[in-house]
Amino acid sequence: MKYDVVVVGGRIGGSISSLFASKNDVDVLMIEKRQEIGVPVQCAEGTTHSTFEILEMKPSSRYVCAEVETGTIHAPNETYINAEDLVEFNNLDKNIAKGYILDRKVFDKHLAIESAKAGTDIMVKTTVKDLMKKDGKICGVVAKHMGKTMEIKADVVIAADGVESNMAQMAGLKAPDNPMDICSCAQYELVCSDFDHDRVHLYFGRNIAPGGYAWVFPKEEGTANVGLGIRGPSETAYQYLKKFISKFNATPVELNVGGVPLSGPIDKTYTDGFLVVGDAARQIDPVTGGGTFTTVPCARIAGEVAAEAVKEEDTSAAFLKRYDDAWRVKIEDILKMSLKCRKVADKLTDDEMNALVEFLNNSKGKEISKIAFIKFLGKHPRLLRLVKDLL
Repeated sequence: MKYDVVVVGGRIGGSISSLFASKNDVDVLMIEKRQEIGVPVQCAEGTTHSTFEILEMKPSSRYVCAEVETGTIHAPNETYINAEDLVEFNNLDKNIAKGYILDRKVFDKHLAIESAKAGTDIMVKTTVKDLMKKDGKICGVVAKHMGKTMEIKADVVIAADGVESNMAQMAGLKAPDNPMDICSCAQYELVCSDFDHDRVHLYFGRNIAPGGYAWVFPKEEGTANVGLGIRGPSETAYQYLKKFISKFNATPVELNVGGVPLSGPIDKTYTDGFLVVGDAARQIDPVTGGGTFTTVPCARIAGEVAAEAVKEEDTSAAFLKRYDDAWRVKIEDILKMSLKCRKVADKLTDDEMNALVEFLNNSKGKEISKIAFIKFLGKHPRLLRLVKDLL
């Protein structure tokens, strides 16, 4: 069996890479280890408006559950600040909290179907066991389907096999994760009439979600994804989630658990005949843990560069570096600043977070001057040192 491009992983990273490679007239095979694409859900299902601009698709009510207009940040002492107030006095982007909450089971499968319509062959319930190599260059995969092992040759292999990826490591690209960079997550889909339909809520505090945060993302009327991510404590994310949801008079209809790496992207995302994309490349926002809005542009670039390499008959690392260069231009600065923010947030105490939200609330309706902010930091010298880490 021989293809121009083999993509391993059938979620958004894999389906988008396959879609844009197929659109560029090369033979593509996408391999998914599960028997159904899109399950289980492995994220809070939020994304930005830019997702659909990059995909050149109109968002559909088939998989858009809610359109979010704004958000609220809750401090550990239960005070809060609304995103619209931050925009008002800081001249921030008015769209900062706007986006969509998706039904990823439907959306992921929709992308796979669009890829198949563009010409991609798809094999489900197929596991990649190894990479094929010739003269040090990756030239295919060894896969197992329904008990049968087979070699599938390819000019380019794209690894989009998610957080648990072992392919990048097989290719010698992935650095080991620091356990403290892995966020353990648990999420319920809850039924409750009290959820806002157009607002996300984020909750912070050592007793709520140590090393992370809790979220409420609205879905269809009367339902929401309510989850949290934690790092470090002896209790599990599920145990913290059970305590967190006790504040809602709600009924769970789905539970998902998993891990999200918050280390920032791996150093190199290409080698001879090989690209890595999405969660497998750690193209994830280190503060929010969001990976959809970052994966979408990277996956499109991966598919297009792979197709170009095949057509140019040059699948060397030197050619495929174009992918690495292009995605870094689009999102690397965002991810680097986010990683800095996450490291500062790691050091904040609950009292400091309470003080920061109180300061922002007291400044509502007026622009914050440098003098006012410096006076605030003067009362919190540890915060001043942390802010310097961002500069």
